[in-house]
Amino acid sequence: MAARAMTGTEQRRSEVLRAIVADFISTHEPVGSKALVERHSLGVSSATIRNDMAVLESEGYIVQQHTSSGRIPTEKAYRTFVDGIAQIKPLSRPERRAILGFLEDGVDMEDVLRRSVQLLAQLTRQVAVVQIPDLRRGRVKHCEIVQLANTRLLLVLITDAGQVEQRNVDLSEPLAAEDLPKLRQLINETLVGHTLDDASAAIAEMAAGDDDRVSPQLRGPALTCATVLVETMLERPTDRLILAGTPNLVRAGELESVLEALEEQVVVLRLLSAARDHGVSVTIGEENGTAELQSAAVVSTGYGTREGVMGGMGVLGPTYLDYPGTISSVQAVGHYVSRILAGE
Repeated sequence: MAARAMTGTEQRRSEVLRAIVADFISTHEPVGSKALVERHSLGVSSATIRNDMAVLESEGYIVQQHTSSGRIPTEKAYRTFVDGIAQIKPLSRPERRAILGFLEDGVDMEDVLRRSVQLLAQLTRQVAVVQIPDLRRGRVKHCEIVQLANTRLLLVLITDAGQVEQRNVDLSEPLAAEDLPKLRQLINETLVGHTLDDASAAIAEMAAGDDDRVSPQLRGPALTCATVLVETMLERPTDRLILAGTPNLVRAGELESVLEALEEQVVVLRLLSAARDHGVSVTIGEENGTAELQSAAVVSTGYGTREGVMGGMGVLGPTYLDYPGTISSVQAVGHYVSRILAGE
């Protein structure tokens, strides 16, 4: 069944509502009919605007906090405003170049993600968050072994997603220099191409079993390295958040509960984990599904490679945040993070 076309009056009220939301986002002050007439070319008198505002108030789109004040938008108004955004203005070419250049300077995946939230916080002047994916979701790309001393090694575990984990290994006996390449080859033959869960089982079996590749002089170092690698792959904290811009919440003044949610992380992680693709999602107030975020809006997206989403990132702010600008920033930063992680 085709949707009913709006009448001229309904169309005008829709424009009035968008103007109220846009003005409140810009000024953070209640909006009156006189200001609407002065700031927007609505083509009608103040009296008509007042009538439209009365209807919008009765329908739950705006409220009047005080008898003599203007109106402010409700969550219903913000949702209508966001749903009515037909096209997001892309960032300028210099802005895109600056974003890509800053992200590309990241030394590993976690550094890229840390840079991404710094950028989002700066671009939106809100709190930016990103979820660090579980290390076990990736596959081992390489394990570099560097000899720091006769009895000390540095293990550098690299996944196909660009995650890098470094661990020191203290050996009970010195490792001969000529045995280092053999140990490196043995470890990589066992690990490369496996998921982290499978790799941890394979490396433990290699070190503990009767593997023909493990010579007597390598058995001790191999067992010690395997123990450290298994601990790295299985005991690393998962589902961590990186935050930036929390002073922006303090300045907002009324979002103490959001700060508490960020400290607990579980609530925010649940929202970010819901990101299943690279599109941008906007949740407002009660849509966030938790009391701590009833006064907040969340703009989020998934990031990852073509093989799938690795985690979520986004921006938290008051319900009156700049939705078009925030959506544009989240969309752009998420896109470039995904490109870098995919090696494009």
